[in-house]
Parts: sequence; structure tokens; C-alpha cells
Amino acid sequence: MYQPVHLSDDIYYVGVNDRRTELFENIWPLPRGVAYNSYLINDEKVALIDTIEIGQVEKFLKKIHAIIGDKTIDYLIINHMEPDHAGAVSIIRELYPQIRIVGNKKTLPMVEGFFGINDNIIEVKEGDELDLGKHRLQFYMAPMVHWPETMVTYEASRKILFSADAFGSFGTLDGGIFDDEMDFSYFADEMRRYYSNIVGKYGSPVQKALEKLKGLSVSTIASAHGPVIRSHINEVIDLYDRWSRFDTDEGVVIAFASMYGNTEEMVEVTARALAEEGIKEIRIYDVSKTHSSFIISDIFKYKGVVLASPTYNSKLHPNMEALVNKLLHMGVKNHYLGILGSFTWAGTATKQLKEFGESLNWEIVGQPVEEKHALKKQKYDECRILGKNLAEKLISERK
Repeated sequence: MYQPVHLSDDIYYVGVNDRRTELFENIWPLPRGVAYNSYLINDEKVALIDTIEIGQVEKFLKKIHAIIGDKTIDYLIINHMEPDHAGAVSIIRELYPQIRIVGNKKTLPMVEGFFGINDNIIEVKEGDELDLGKHRLQFYMAPMVHWPETMVTYEASRKILFSADAFGSFGTLDGGIFDDEMDFSYFADEMRRYYSNIVGKYGSPVQKALEKLKGLSVSTIASAHGPVIRSHINEVIDLYDRWSRFDTDEGVVIAFASMYGNTEEMVEVTARALAEEGIKEIRIYDVSKTHSSFIISDIFKYKGVVLASPTYNSKLHPNMEALVNKLLHMGVKNHYLGILGSFTWAGTATKQLKEFGESLNWEIVGQPVEEKHALKKQKYDECRILGKNLAEKLISERK
């Protein structure tokens, strides 16, 4: 038996938690799992908004049955076709053969491509409406947030925005479904990790989607992942606005690779100089130990970045190279960059890190510091100067 979770009188949360999957998209770690959110409107016509990942389908179907019993589902609204949300489309279609699938012109070829379904289809365009009885759904396109077919659905009478992956978060819903039923600060961090790694490449499309959102009165954001937002509406919209503009806080992320500790020692010296100059938010990550998703999340939060790597077979350390490539792929903007490196017989790491920074138009602070063999007095002092110069850059931006 399932106790229905109400968003309003006739609108229900029917999502599920996944605590077993270790990697989201087989890439991003899930230390506290993930929720796949779906919503049901039980009106004169019954509408299901998105489904869930196929591995959780039994719980999902039981939740639906607990609400509508033997009634049919008239419409399946597909906001986003990624399999963690569309995974149960075929099963829903088999159980409710008269269901009509609602999507936009970019959704429908994907429905056919993934599931072979090309009948009982309703194509919707920007601003179209669907009348369920007491509830009327409106559809707005949000392409590349973060797939080309993504759209959002708005229920005007209760002012609920079903936002697909936008405003989503990693983490299961452990009893609390709504943001005011939990410690939301944890989810705010996991929302940034989700945004930066999943959506972060598409800042410009997010800005366009936020412009559309300004025309809607929203009392609840019902995302496809994470908590249903009803008490932090303005906060999460502001976060998305800042992240999509690459607007950052005062602080420094130091990501390093170090085989035998020499490069790490340079990092420690630089970090100490930063702290002495008044920078309180300093995050140091070993790229061989910490998954890149956590590092990237903090890079989206803080303006200052220091990258440190030994030369490895005439290249960057492989784990540093992997981080750099992800940042290049995402096109992360608007950062200050400090560069550290070490080598034994031929140094190239700092040169490659400088080229990386230039490719993203990051402002490179001072001169890269590169040491041969162990850290010695001259380079020790240069690391401190680099830390001081980076701190001065950040402090000069204080309002």
C-alpha cells in the first residue's frame, strides 16, 4: 500500500528512489542515490507526466494504481526522452493501450526510435494547452536544457511547473518529498553538482528558458530529480541564473595530481598564502582520488582555480588531463587560473595547462610556477607570490 503524496488536490507525486545505482549515466557517482520523479493528475482526464527508470517500474506502477485504481491513463506527457525518465514508456503503453502520448516535434521521432511507437500521438507547440477538466496544461519548449526535445509543462490553476531536468538534483528523497521537509542545503550542493556536470555546457539555452519562466507565476517546481520545490523558488531560480552566467563566489578550487608528493607540496604552499591573504573558501582536491564531478561542481561555485600537475610522459598527468578535457568540453567561463607544475627531466605540464586556460579565455594570474625535482626556495617563494596575486584578484572584486 502507498500513501499518496499530494502536490495539490488532484496532483500527485509518483516518483521512486534508486539507492542501488552507483553511477548516474554510468559516469557520475551517486553516494546518496537519485530520485526519478513522475507526477500524476487525476482529473476528468488522467495525465501522467514523465515516467521513471525501468529498473524501478514495479514500485512506480503500484503508486499509480493506489491513486487511480482501475481507471485508465488518458495522456502521457513526455517532457524529456532520456531513459531515466522515459524508461517505462513501453510498459505504460502496454498497460494503457489507449493512452495518447504528448510531446513536441523533436520528441516524437525519439519515441518512435526508442520504442517503435508512432500512433496515438499528440504533437504540441509553444504555448499549446491540454484540457483535463479542472486542470489545464500549457507547454513551453526548453531545447538543450539539456536535450534538444526538452520541454516543460505548466499547470496554471495550481501554478505548478513540471520542469523536466531543470532544477534537478542528485540524492534520494529520504522521507521528505518537498524542500521544506528536509535539510535543503544538502540538495542545494547536489543541485549544483547535477547542474554543472549534466546541464552546465548549455548556459545560453538555460538563460533563454529562464526568460520564459519570468512570464509564469510559479508556486511549485516539480523537477524530474530531487525535491519538489515550494519554499525555495526564488533561491533555486537565482542559482540557475548565476550558474548559467558562470557567476561565481569568492574562493579557490585547487585541483592537483601528484605521484610522489612534490607537486602536492607546491599546492600546500600556495594554499597557505591564499589563506594568509584572507581567502576563506579554499577547496583542495587530488584528481586521482576525488571524482571530477565534485571538482567541477566547486569550479562552478568559485572564481579562482589553481591546477597543478607533474609532467607525465611529456603530457599532463592522465587524471589531470581528464579533468581539463571535461572543462574544455563544457566551455566553462569566467575564472582566474593559477598554474603549478613539476618535472624530473623535461617539463611540459605548465605549458599545457596555460594553453588550456587560454582556450577557455580564463585570466591566467602571474607566471606559472614549475619546479624541477623537489621544491626549493626560489619556487617556494614563487608559489607564495602566486597565491598572494590570486587572492588580490579575488579580493579586488568584493562589492
